[in-house]
Amino acid sequence: MAATVHVPVLLEPVVQWLAPRPGMVLVDGTLGGGGHARALAERVAPGGLLLALDRDPAAIAAAETTLAGLPVCLAHANFCDLPEVLAAFQERLPSPACGRGAGGEGGISEALAAVDGVLLDLGLSSDQLADPLRGFSFDSGGPLDLRFDPMRGEPAARLVNRLSEAHLTELLSAYGEERYSRRIARAICARRRQAPIERSADLADLIRRSVPRPPHGERIDPATRAFQALRIAVNDELKSLEIALRRIPDCLRPGGRLAVISFHSLEDRRVKEAFRDDPRLTVLTRKPICADDAEKARNPRSRSAKLRVAERK
Repeated sequence: MAATVHVPVLLEPVVQWLAPRPGMVLVDGTLGGGGHARALAERVAPGGLLLALDRDPAAIAAAETTLAGLPVCLAHANFCDLPEVLAAFQERLPSPACGRGAGGEGGISEALAAVDGVLLDLGLSSDQLADPLRGFSFDSGGPLDLRFDPMRGEPAARLVNRLSEAHLTELLSAYGEERYSRRIARAICARRRQAPIERSADLADLIRRSVPRPPHGERIDPATRAFQALRIAVNDELKSLEIALRRIPDCLRPGGRLAVISFHSLEDRRVKEAFRDDPRLTVLTRKPICADDAEKARNPRSRSAKLRVAERK
């Protein structure tokens, strides 16, 4: 299994706010490259446990090697299904799928009824971007897929080639906040009349030729917002987040914390409002925690990351 190229964002603030310590039971709802998971798992030992979820089966398969020996249980699942995942693990623990050091069998099983903390990192993994067969990279010669779980749902190429111009315009505007959504949708429909759009690089090139050239020094690729919109639609990301924000607080013990890292306003707005309006939660971060200059220099992906934390009453 290839080593991860993903660098976890806001790692130190996550550790600070979730405050992992021996004996705690935590959940990483977005395993990805396993950077956050490793840091948390190392700190809950001995006697604790980290339950790590991901929709991407490749992330789960890689973690079986990279996190071996740590008190970690892995689950191929959507974080919005956390109550069901916790119930399933309560029934199966102790399990050989979990790393050593998970402490007393009964204690861990009982602790899964209400955990000490949950982390959601809503960003795209660099490992997914690096895989040409997934289509997440704009310059990928691979298929325009964009699914977190390649075995479920409809690939982005199918959406691009079947939706009406009006529907594409609406999708790009609503999920990508793309101001040139109508122009891009029109170009997509004209192109697909000649031949289906099948590869990420072809769509990215089409978008770049359809919109005005970005100002000199602009770091954001013109295809960024459209690809974001398609990825959100393909994976039903905002619906999953909304469901999770309603359901996860009931999975926390009193004093347990929910930490969410978002990367664009559509996500951050939902997290902010859910934390503020939920009578079960106390908001701990009145303003989002952002990367400092040193982290931004080390890891450009962290520039848009925002961490919000709330505590179960």
